[in-house]
Amino acid sequence: MIMNSEDEKFFEDLSGAKTEADGEYDVELVKASTGALAERTSAAPGPRPKMIRTKEEKEDLWADGEPEGQLTVDVYQTANDIIVESAIAGVAPDDIDVNVTADSISIRGSRKREKTVRDEDYLYQECYWGKFGRSIILPQEVDPEGAVVKFKNGILTVTLPKANKKKVHKLKVKLD
Repeated sequence: MIMNSEDEKFFEDLSGAKTEADGEYDVELVKASTGALAERTSAAPGPRPKMIRTKEEKEDLWADGEPEGQLTVDVYQTANDIIVESAIAGVAPDDIDVNVTADSISIRGSRKREKTVRDEDYLYQECYWGKFGRSIILPQEVDPEGAVVKFKNGILTVTLPKANKKKVHKLKVKLD
């Protein structure tokens, strides 16, 4: 498809980028991100632009100001349990915290990079290194005391037994 100058002008106005007709291109590289924290860097040399965070993005920061990546999870149920699974490769079991209440689960941790690579040396950067977490409101109550956590081959599996609300506990009334 060949674009005429009118088409080029339309796309230039739409994108804010310069077109071939101008003799320049506005090139921007976008670093891989987790969640809403997309960090953009300009292709031109010089200092990086300051990152502006929205209220929601600020809530994704831990106390030390480091951004938190969002953990991907699968949540499914069986007749008796709710199961939460997540691929967390490169993390030691001691670096994972799992907290369960009757109606929610929270998983947090940190993946540490063992070598230092300068930003300008990356050709692709899609793996997330640093703090990560995920909180999930469960579709029904569970028994936190009966929860079982397993970590095998980089897969975290949390089995949460469903609370049995239909089970009736009969109490005997005593006279005082």
